[in-house]
This record gives sequence, structure tokens and C-alpha cells, in this order.
Amino acid sequence: MNKHHLLLASVLISGLVSGCTLTGPPEEDPVQTKLNELDRRMSAVERVMQNQSLVDLSQEVQSLQRRTAELQGFSESLEHNAVASAERQRELYNDLDARIQALEARPNDRSANVLDGGTLPPGQLPVPGGSEDDNYRAAFELIKEQRYDQAEVAFKEFLAIYPESTNAPNAQYWLGESYYVRQRFDDALNSFQSVLDDFPGSRKVADALLKIGYCNYELKRWDAAKQALAKVQSDYPDTTAARLAEQRLQRMASEGV
Repeated sequence: MNKHHLLLASVLISGLVSGCTLTGPPEEDPVQTKLNELDRRMSAVERVMQNQSLVDLSQEVQSLQRRTAELQGFSESLEHNAVASAERQRELYNDLDARIQALEARPNDRSANVLDGGTLPPGQLPVPGGSEDDNYRAAFELIKEQRYDQAEVAFKEFLAIYPESTNAPNAQYWLGESYYVRQRFDDALNSFQSVLDDFPGSRKVADALLKIGYCNYELKRWDAAKQALAKVQSDYPDTTAARLAEQRLQRMASEGV
């Protein structure tokens, strides 16, 4: 190869090298690279924070919804209990009033004469010169007047003075009623149970057994209540007590107890 050819080859090689240098990528700035990396990381953190804020907000909304539902349920429960309590109170007085009216229809002129004379406050025992009936009627007047505290004392006195009286079963029963109307259900339960234990042949047994069921219902002793009410139905069918027992059992079924 002559010198002319060597010179031409040298120029071509130089041009190629120069061309490669001009078209290749420029060297990256390390500072810019670091800034780009920080920018990417910051964007990622912002996305995470944004997503977490949404999660927290969603959880807070769900928590508020749950609390609202709980408060609504609590309010409805209070309203239901208030209505049920008022209904039970009406039942107490209606039942007591009906029984008092039934007893008032029975003739008892002698005791009425003692009380109508105005010489003795109703319920004060013993009635001076009065019979057992007079004393019983005096105690019973307190139930009619809804003076239940005094009626309790009067019937206790009657039972202490006349434990063998034919009115003793009724006195024991009405003593239980004086407790029941005041919602002293444990005392009422004991008094009604005494009717069953001490006067098993009395006409008040069915009523006392019904009230035993009622007392256990109020004390939330569901099984004992159902047992007593079912016994009223089986042992005393076709009676007012059996009808009332059926109504209370239906009510318990509707309440899910």
C-alpha cells in the first residue's frame, strides 16, 4: 500500500471515530440521577400516604356507622322496654280491679255496717267487737283504696290473729297482691307459694299459681314461669286463670323467651 492509500485510510478511521463520539449518549449527571431517584421515591411515598388516608377515612366512616346503628338499636330497646313496662303496669291494675269488683259483688252486709259506721279507719285491726269477716273486710278495704303498704300490714295482722279463718287463703293471696302491685316480686312469689302450700284446697290456688307464673316472668325466670303457667292450663282449664295463662305464654313466645 502506498502513502496515498495510508493517508486515505487514516482519514476514514478518524471520521468514523469522530462520528461515533457525536452520536453516542451523553454521560449522565450523577446529581440529576440522584434527584430523579428522590423524586420517584417521593411520589411513591405520596401515593402510599394518600391511599392510607383513604383507608383511615373509610374505617372511621364504618366505625361511625356502627356506632349510629348501635345507638339506634339502644334507643329502640329503651322505647320497647318503656312500652312493655307501661303495658305490664296496666295489666297489674286491670287485673286487680277486676278481682276487687268480683269480690265487691258478694254480699257482706255485716262487715259493711261496721265500716260504714265511721268508727274505724279502713284496715285498722282488730275491729273492736268485729268478727273474722269484719276484720278481713277492713284489711281488704285498703286494697280497694290502693293503699298497698297499709294493706300489707293489715293482712299480716289478720293472718296472725286468725290463722285458721276461712278467709285466711284469701288474705294470704291479697297479701301477695299487695307485694305484686308494688313490684316486690320475690315477696309476692313467696306469698303466692304459701297459698299453694298452706291452703291447697282453696279456690285461690289457681289464681295464686297464675301469679307465681307472672312473678317468675317479671324476675326473668323463664322456665319457672312457663312451668307455672302451663300447670294453670292443665289443672284449671276453662277458667279465667287458664285464659290469662295462655295469653302470657303467647306473649312470651312472641318475645322469644
